[in-house]
Formats: sequence, structure tokens, C-alpha cells
Amino acid sequence: MLKAPLRLSGEYRRPDAATLVREVRTPYAETTTIGGGHATVTREGKPERRFALSRAPELAALQSSFGALLSGDIDALRARYTVDVQGTDADWSLRLRPRDAALAGRLQDIVLHGGGDELRCIESRPVKGPVQRTLLAGAAQAALRAGDDADVAALCRGDRDPG
Repeated sequence: MLKAPLRLSGEYRRPDAATLVREVRTPYAETTTIGGGHATVTREGKPERRFALSRAPELAALQSSFGALLSGDIDALRARYTVDVQGTDADWSLRLRPRDAALAGRLQDIVLHGGGDELRCIESRPVKGPVQRTLLAGAAQAALRAGDDADVAALCRGDRDPG
């Protein structure tokens, strides 16, 4: 068991419309590629793992969400999620609740936080377990500057004084 949340640093890439790549650089090197109905995980010093997305519907949802978000396809988002937008142009959130019963049994929602045209954070809220936060852009840079003292939840929400 971890005494504190594990902090990973890396990047997301979308080499094509059907593929999402998550590259972790620290504290270890790992690449997860989601596409073609499968997820492939490669980690330095370990054998490659490959599994069907049907075994991990959260990953399939993440891939489809990213695709619809990046292409601005609100109809595709609404087909898979109940969409709720809150806030102002300067400080907004977008909540996606799965419509699929199997996915909803594992994933409560995905909440995106941002300001202006910047996506600051993605929060995945599983039905069981802690919220998983992915800081992006300015929030990720602020977390690096703050180090271990960073209040990740506050940075995610865009609180002006996360201390």
C-alpha cells in the first residue's frame, strides 16, 4: 500500500484518430497504447502485456472520450455520456457520466476542469476507490514547481491559492 498517491510524469499523444498513447517518464518508464480494441503496456525490463479493452471498459471510455473531445464531437460524447457543463469561460468543468450500465458499474464519472482553452485536469472517479487525477498544462507545471507539497486536488480545480 502506498502512503501517498503515486505521482507520474509523462505525456498523452494521439498519433491518429483511433489511437491514444500514454507515456510515463518518471518515476519509471512505461508506455500504454490504446487502439484497435486492445491496450498494450510496455515497461522497461518487463514483458509486454496486451489485453482486450472489453476487460477494461474505463480505458475504452477514455479513448473514445479523448477522440470526441479533441474533434469537438458533442454528439459522440452525448451518445456515450450524460454531459453536464458548469462554470464560466475562465473557469469551467465538464462532467461525463457513462450511459452504459457495465461501465457505470465501474466508473462514476469523468470530470474535466479547465479555464479558457486550457484543459487543466482530468478526474476519473471510479465507483470504488480514490479519484484519479491527471494534471495537464499549467496545472502540471504548477505541481512540478510545488513538488511534494502540491495540493493536487486544488491545482486540478484551478483554485487560485492551492496552499
